[in-house]
Amino acid sequence: MAKVNPNPDFFGFAELLSESERAELAEIREYLEREIKPIANEAWANAEFPAEAIEKFAKLGVAGVQYPDYGDGKPRSALFTGFLSVELNRVDPSLAVFSGVHSGLAMGSIHGGGDQEQRDRWMPDMVAMNKIGAFALTEPEGGSDVAGGMRTTARREGDEWVLDGAKRWIGNGTFADLVVVWARDEADGNVKGFVVEKGTPGFTATKIEGKIALRTVQNADIVLDGVRVPEANRLQGINSFRDTARVLAKTRGGVAWQAVGVAMRAYELAREYAVERVQFGKPIASFQMIQDLLVKMLGNVTAMFGVVVRLAQLTEQGTAGADQAALAKAFTTTRMREVVSWARELFGGNGIVLDHEIAKFFSDAEAVYSFEGSREMNTLIVGKSITGISAFA
Repeated sequence: MAKVNPNPDFFGFAELLSESERAELAEIREYLEREIKPIANEAWANAEFPAEAIEKFAKLGVAGVQYPDYGDGKPRSALFTGFLSVELNRVDPSLAVFSGVHSGLAMGSIHGGGDQEQRDRWMPDMVAMNKIGAFALTEPEGGSDVAGGMRTTARREGDEWVLDGAKRWIGNGTFADLVVVWARDEADGNVKGFVVEKGTPGFTATKIEGKIALRTVQNADIVLDGVRVPEANRLQGINSFRDTARVLAKTRGGVAWQAVGVAMRAYELAREYAVERVQFGKPIASFQMIQDLLVKMLGNVTAMFGVVVRLAQLTEQGTAGADQAALAKAFTTTRMREVVSWARELFGGNGIVLDHEIAKFFSDAEAVYSFEGSREMNTLIVGKSITGISAFA
């Protein structure tokens, strides 16, 4: 009998990690399977965030692994943090987004855009998950055009700033302790970042209902009505949207890794089902068309791994560009969308119920495909890079 290779990392990209990194990731996978997976599906079905998840993630200790100066002091490679995202997303994309918004977007804004005092004030509690972060950039009338069309304003009055406006699709927004809000300074027209603390008067967050993707993520509509923030809460290193874009370039690469995790799990579920599901007296994996679907899925996952692994290596070298992150995001999320579609097809009618999990990954993939810049917007970033001509309207 031929040797069976069920590993979705078919070319062994994980072998590029150090032995200690592989061991740590194995421990993380075991913990996620034991502690997070059992609560994931019910939370997704009910569109509720499981309160115990914060404590479980705190015990796992993955918040802020990118910032060893505030974590356990142990530097991790960009490749390790990428594979960590894969592990989180193959268990549950919604809870992976909760973690990513907190560690990547919110903490990344403070670590990269705050001064030393601000980092010292907020980062330790965020690493310990005593305080949960959110990132408020997108607006009701501004998604892809948020840079030029931002309507939320900031007006300085003495030692305070007054924020007015609205934000939408803000992950963790309904319960976050610290919300990084981006607003346009009325005085100079530049975008600046502000940390709004929970309980600040004039700040209201309302849960967005009726989602069909990432249902566990508590996305919020946020209204800022004369919200007063001290100058000490303005991120001192953020003086224009270019500074904001530096944060987004890093997280855009993170979404590419997220897409790998979603696609990988969809392939795993489809392969397992094909081997076990019997029709016409034999496993459906014995049919040529089913094997064709599985191989196409595996091919996509393998190509996606190749892109994100190389992006991690460039990041480690300090040479990764925003255009390369944009290409990675556009390519991997498009291939992911194909994989989850083929996987759902393979499951037939069973692919539309939560029992077999694939329905969740099929739905969640639509959100991953859309956020951190649509495929079209990322395409235009890359197009400008390769032609020298901007096609932005």
